[in-house]
Amino acid sequence: MDQMDTSFERYLKETLDIYVKPKKWEEAEKLPFFLRNLYAFFEVPILETDCLAMVAKDETEQTPATIRKHILQVQKKWNHEVIYVQQKATAYNRKRMIEHKLPFIIPENQMYLPFLGIDLREHFKKIRNTKPRWSPSTQTIVLYALLHGGKLRFTPKKLANRLGYTAMTMTRALDELEGAGLGQIAMEGRERVLRFDGNKKELWENALETLRSPVKKRLWVKHSLNKPLGVKAGLTALTYYSTLAEPANPVFALEGKKWKEIKTNKNLRVLKIAEPDACELEVWSYHPELFAKDDVVDRFSLYLSMQANDDERVESALEELMEQVAW
Repeated sequence: MDQMDTSFERYLKETLDIYVKPKKWEEAEKLPFFLRNLYAFFEVPILETDCLAMVAKDETEQTPATIRKHILQVQKKWNHEVIYVQQKATAYNRKRMIEHKLPFIIPENQMYLPFLGIDLREHFKKIRNTKPRWSPSTQTIVLYALLHGGKLRFTPKKLANRLGYTAMTMTRALDELEGAGLGQIAMEGRERVLRFDGNKKELWENALETLRSPVKKRLWVKHSLNKPLGVKAGLTALTYYSTLAEPANPVFALEGKKWKEIKTNKNLRVLKIAEPDACELEVWSYHPELFAKDDVVDRFSLYLSMQANDDERVESALEELMEQVAW
């Protein structure tokens, strides 16, 4: 690849109103063969900053952790900024790259250059329209589909029985999902039935930007009750799914109404800071045990509850967590 796709130059002109002329980086010949096999390299000054475009040669997506490793190897030969360039990337991977602070450009779609303070997304081209966050009841339907199969028939009555909401609440939630473009509702006999479009991985990627953390608040609690306050969550759950070391204090999750029921118990005390033998308690917007297995919260809820954590060890463990999902 001796020349970059013109969409890169056009995208920079449309978004930043700058003209660039990428130049093939001759030093690329000194890089390991596997890097030259995966990428083409071009020098591209952007707003008076020396940058190197690391252009993926095909549409195979790499994990953010892998991209970071590749960039670090390239920077042994290039002492300036390196930008990952890919023609297509899923919303999930784009979100993860931003969380990892990895500079990238997806021409005609998104540009993230933190060293220049630039974060341009496709829905910023005219007016930024922030997607509304779903209600907890709507989110539980998506999680149920991800865990039990997106090709199932979803009716308000069956979902109400399974998830513990009223049929009316489930009806509104199904309408919300159809309005978001994730599925189609049809009448089958006397029942309204929703079927999701695509497979489970597509559902996750399309829903991710609208899904929210289930955690409403976190507390330090000490108690002498004869059983755990909830199911394993947070770092405790992450150690169950990954190679991350156990936290000093265990983490549990329970739903908000349950917390209201037990918080006045004389055998329970809320602390201002962590103490030995205390636990961290997450109060959730929906029942974590709905999707828990072996008293551990499900992978998807766990990811959503911890995706804002910027600890590199946690980020790596979250990647490990999602790589285990059988799509």
